[in-house]
Amino acid sequence: MASLNITINDQKITAESGQTVLETASAAGIEIPTLCHHPALNPIGACRVCLVEIKGQRSLQPACTFPVTRGMEIQTESPKVVEARKFVLELIFSERNHFCMYCEMSGDCELQNLGYRYGLDHWMYPTYTQNFPVDASADDFLLDHNRCVLCRRCVRACSELAANHTLDLRQRGALTMLTADMNVAISQSSCISCGVCLDVCPTGALVDKRSAFLGRDCDCDHIASICSQCSIGCGIEIVTRANSVLRIRGLWDAPVNAGVLCKKGRFESLVDRRPRIFSPLKRLNDRHLPADWDGLLQLAAERIAAVAPQHLGLLTTTHATNEALNLLNELFCRHLKVRHVDLLNPVAPRPPSLPKGTLADLSHSDCILVTGTDPVNTHPVASMLIKRAVDRGAQLIVIEDRESGLAAYADQVLKTSETDQALRFGRRAQRPAVMYGNFVSKGVFTSLKKLAKAVYVALQPGVNTHAALSLGLHQHIDFASLAVLYVLSGEQHEQLNEVAAKITPETFVVVQASYASPLTERADLVLPMAIWLERSGSLTNTDGIVQQVRAARAPQGQSKPDWEILRMLTEKLGGKPFVLPNDIAHYAEHESFGKENPSWQK
Repeated sequence: MASLNITINDQKITAESGQTVLETASAAGIEIPTLCHHPALNPIGACRVCLVEIKGQRSLQPACTFPVTRGMEIQTESPKVVEARKFVLELIFSERNHFCMYCEMSGDCELQNLGYRYGLDHWMYPTYTQNFPVDASADDFLLDHNRCVLCRRCVRACSELAANHTLDLRQRGALTMLTADMNVAISQSSCISCGVCLDVCPTGALVDKRSAFLGRDCDCDHIASICSQCSIGCGIEIVTRANSVLRIRGLWDAPVNAGVLCKKGRFESLVDRRPRIFSPLKRLNDRHLPADWDGLLQLAAERIAAVAPQHLGLLTTTHATNEALNLLNELFCRHLKVRHVDLLNPVAPRPPSLPKGTLADLSHSDCILVTGTDPVNTHPVASMLIKRAVDRGAQLIVIEDRESGLAAYADQVLKTSETDQALRFGRRAQRPAVMYGNFVSKGVFTSLKKLAKAVYVALQPGVNTHAALSLGLHQHIDFASLAVLYVLSGEQHEQLNEVAAKITPETFVVVQASYASPLTERADLVLPMAIWLERSGSLTNTDGIVQQVRAARAPQGQSKPDWEILRMLTEKLGGKPFVLPNDIAHYAEHESFGKENPSWQK
């Protein structure tokens, strides 16, 4: 881009061609107040709070939409500008009922901050003349129309980011109201509870129910981490106070999700009602009794060391960190030579010969073929990326014999027997992409591999499945031949009933778990594991991106992080001591995590 010389507040500034006045000023450290503007959304210049004075222009102009030109001279706080902003703010305050002292967002509200900034100590125009409704029908958040300023941030976020198009405005003028679908309650609408509207709302109009009135944002701690609910690896901000987690937000600068989250990652991850395991347990006379860590690990090590490799088994969840999976590989596969190793969740194939794509490729694709997975239900953020591409004009072809949540957005919904027809759409595209999951059939996958120009995006089930596959932890297991079985079930709740039913009565079972389950009931030794909020380490997402996770609170009870338990067990078995790396570079550069493993194709 060409550079332009402009002047802001008598300060010489170098701008880039195509930038707006607001972008240029922000880059130079000059603050221009805004209300309807949000960096993640397309600007619309609706609120007029960002008005600036530009030499040669007859009227004040909105900084968020006005492009810079060579030699432009701008004043951002002239008397004329300040007067106009105060007038705009007085009108905004007069439209609804802003009882700041009773609002959950008081102290964190952008509108309130602007009122203080420009000295609004009384109302120039009548207010509090009409009651507006409150929609508290949704499970996780409420909409208070009394505090809505009609900035349309939530409408644009629902459309541009979540690509769900639930929110809009109805009626006109003073009667304008935010609405869900055809003016129904949010709980009855097409809302998917992704919560992105909460993150962009500048006032207390949209409020998280769980954390309401539990503390101002400036009084809380904010921990940047990674969501552990699926293999997408969304960047999150965990908001805590006094060792309690209040809420979860999306990180706007996260490389994978860019601020967007789903209901599972934002709300449901904080409401797990399964009973936690807080202390080590040892089975005695068909009862589990509390034990001490050292004695329990010593007993586990003795039982593991006493059996031959062909009678020792390892099962692991992919909810574990890279550090834990690496220790499992070092201890059981390399040190103990275990032959029975497998995962607690299925996997999607990753043949080395295919052009490996990433979730980011979906935004550049003009034709997306989806098969063997239903991301709307399993990986909602991935479905949002697909729906964004559809909004931009990309074709969506769903190849599925089962029901798919993407069917409503697809140009074509084909049976697996009609894969050849799907190939014709893909061949006509300039940048086709194939997204597939663990349910993809061998025949469909073989056919889709014929798309020469396509990139292939594997949507892995589980969480850290990519790393587990890279380490070769997906092999086979014969329950009948096992004398000792070590299971790292962690926070997983799927497949545990089936695994417990397959274990023979003679097998000695050690389970490393966070929650009680039929598998822990069957276990001879239970090692309490910290949940995702209580551990640090790293995760590798479905694209192979290694990202750092950070503990948001101390482990509860006597539970310990997954890797720490395995480190202690490794030392009991005479293995090498393990120290948690200071950063994720250790795993980002580890050859195993980027290596394609032929066993994935089994």
